[in-house]
Amino acid sequence: MSEPSKPSVGVSVNHLVLNVRDLEASHEFYTGVVGFEQCGAMTHTVTMRFYRGGPDSHHDLALVQVDHPESEGPVPEWSLQGTRVGVNHIALAYPDRESWLNQLQHLKSRGVQVAIRGNHGMTHSAYVVDPDGYGLELLYNLPAEVWEGDIDAALNYFEFIPPDSAEALEDRTDYQRFGPDHQPAETVPGKVLAKVPPAR
Repeated sequence: MSEPSKPSVGVSVNHLVLNVRDLEASHEFYTGVVGFEQCGAMTHTVTMRFYRGGPDSHHDLALVQVDHPESEGPVPEWSLQGTRVGVNHIALAYPDRESWLNQLQHLKSRGVQVAIRGNHGMTHSAYVVDPDGYGLELLYNLPAEVWEGDIDAALNYFEFIPPDSAEALEDRTDYQRFGPDHQPAETVPGKVLAKVPPAR
């Protein structure tokens, strides 16, 4: 009797493909606001463009123009709480803290509204919404030694920062650490463990 099969280990997300209502509006958002570069376009069968975050990838993102966007109805309002079946949000990582802080300033200069700003136990994040209502988490990853001692605790930690406050454009580096050798997040003086804000 043969052993039952198991999935291969080491799998990762290679790229994401989004159906969009207005390819030009989405192109401007993902290049001019988020920072991807267009690296190709499909020239047959479907109207599709390809994007990447750097030269080490053939593409990270693709956008497909839907045939009849008028039949799709209004753009749904996004909520982290989840109001419909489908993609909740897409997380996009910037390479370091400095580039992420620069991105926050860029969002402000472009008039992009931040829906949620907060510090998770493993990332510091800002959530925005694209032209089709997809939620995007723009983040940088904290050092592994911060969260690797208790990944579950780090995933459950969230410090809410009012998105319109001056603090939302800043970033502290006194990261909460997780694991048996560290004080539980709920009891750290000066730290506020906040629930994700309710749906709008």
